[in-house]
Amino acid sequence: MAYKSYTVLGLMSGSSLDGLDIAACSFEVNKTANSPILKWKLIQAATLPFSEKWQARLAHLPAQSALNFAKTNTYFGYYMGELVNDFLANYSIQPDLIASHGHTIFHNPNARFTSQIGDGAALSMTTNLPVCCDFRTTDIAINGEGTPLAPIADQWLFEGYDFYLNLGGIANISCPVASEIIAFDVGACNQVLNALANLADLEYDNNGDLAATGKIHTGLFYQLNQLDFFEDEYPKSLDNSWVKEFITKPYLETAASVEDRLRTACEQLAFQVNKSAVDIMKTERLNKERYTMFLSGGGVFNRFLVSCLRDYCPKIDFVIPDNSIIQFKEAILMALMGVLRIEGIPNCLSSVTGAKMDTVGGALYQPFTK
Repeated sequence: MAYKSYTVLGLMSGSSLDGLDIAACSFEVNKTANSPILKWKLIQAATLPFSEKWQARLAHLPAQSALNFAKTNTYFGYYMGELVNDFLANYSIQPDLIASHGHTIFHNPNARFTSQIGDGAALSMTTNLPVCCDFRTTDIAINGEGTPLAPIADQWLFEGYDFYLNLGGIANISCPVASEIIAFDVGACNQVLNALANLADLEYDNNGDLAATGKIHTGLFYQLNQLDFFEDEYPKSLDNSWVKEFITKPYLETAASVEDRLRTACEQLAFQVNKSAVDIMKTERLNKERYTMFLSGGGVFNRFLVSCLRDYCPKIDFVIPDNSIIQFKEAILMALMGVLRIEGIPNCLSSVTGAKMDTVGGALYQPFTK
């Protein structure tokens, strides 16, 4: 059987701003097969923390000038390149390609634009490696949401479950239905939880221990569940700036203990996960007594959040993979997106995004020398 082999570095910078996730993956690909990924492996992965300077710069960039935006886009590409070089210096890996998500600054598919910074040319020249990036814009150009991207990994790398839930800065759900995948954002996750933990001088709420001691703030719970987004039909997606204004801000401004607000955030998200799953069941006419849901993303390490999911989702059995998949699924996804781009295989699914057709997304930058 004819196939090609690739070693790819997937890069993910998420809204939690904790650092750059790097996943080195190997793939064996046969684009003529029903499933193009014959075999894959996570070789090595790490999260390289952002400096305090870069955390602040990324957090404040949406409100800054066009000049600062342009400069930061370029400089962030060089900075990611330096982090990649540090990663490669520690491991004996010879990648064929870097596939970078970049860092989302703006995302407004209704106005047909999105922006993930981290200049691909700067990243390529710094590492002397080919770079594939800018995965969302082609889909948005043909009226798609440009997100979520995770379902392509669910389809080719983690098949076999009824639902998939990624608990990153924003939580998104996906569900294979017949020959398609349904997917959309369901609410804010680590963006809110970490912002609240910061009020207690903590980077994050370890295991959800603080949330577990709190009480639900019913007024805030019902206020947030009445936001129009939660009533919109899928496909739909969330913008980081919208989350900060309409979800994170009310949590930060509510007069209640940090513990109570953390518990409310966990329960509000769990409520929306169940609502989203039930909406899919009804709309797609699914009828099973029990369903399985594959969990990934840093929020899985929040034991209290997972216990809330179990309480709010009585028909769902949750499957928790090993820690490397939990932590690095999005970086693995980026590596897969890059391979599919090189092979000309669709990596953005219209059934997920609402675009006119499936697309092969990603801009490619080549270094001058190999």
